[in-house]
Amino acid sequence: MLSDAERKASLHASLSEVGWTPCQDVWVYGYGSLIWRPEFDFSEQRQALLRGYHRALCLWSRINRGTPEEPGLVFGLDVGGSCRGMAFRIPGSMVPDAFDALWQREMPSGAYIPRWLRCHTSEGDIRALVFTMNRKTDAYVPRMPDEQLMQVVHRARGINGPCIEYVLETASALQRSKMLDKRLQNVVNLLQSYTGQIAPNQA
Repeated sequence: MLSDAERKASLHASLSEVGWTPCQDVWVYGYGSLIWRPEFDFSEQRQALLRGYHRALCLWSRINRGTPEEPGLVFGLDVGGSCRGMAFRIPGSMVPDAFDALWQREMPSGAYIPRWLRCHTSEGDIRALVFTMNRKTDAYVPRMPDEQLMQVVHRARGINGPCIEYVLETASALQRSKMLDKRLQNVVNLLQSYTGQIAPNQA
């Protein structure tokens, strides 16, 4: 876990990297729960394509969507491919509060690496803050067999609710916005098949 000082240092380093000033708006890129539960005020949102990373269930969740004894999985941006998500424009006056909340939410353990990356939108390219996966953390999960993935997602539950709820909420948010993610849709299809198979045994 990062200390408060380490988390604040990371936040300030990210803003310093782009030479942020209090009057400057910034963009934040969401690819998971930020799409459907941003928890910060924004003045604009756009669908955005990020190249070089893809959405994957590659991060153990031992609190929010699981426990230390039975961890769940949450999305991270792993290297390779591309990802369609949502970019949010935060007014300059709101950046300090929004970023403080973001760092508490996304950076409690240092599992992500915040980067400023180019994202493509229908209204032109933007540079947005993106939380990418830190492969060096022990919370990083390389690709696992489908059967194991289904078991983890179906069974795990944390303080924010079931892991499966998180996965399906993200899939629904993408579907509502007409953003295609073949990998995630495959996971959803597998979950439907898996839960259908185990339902009789739970009766």
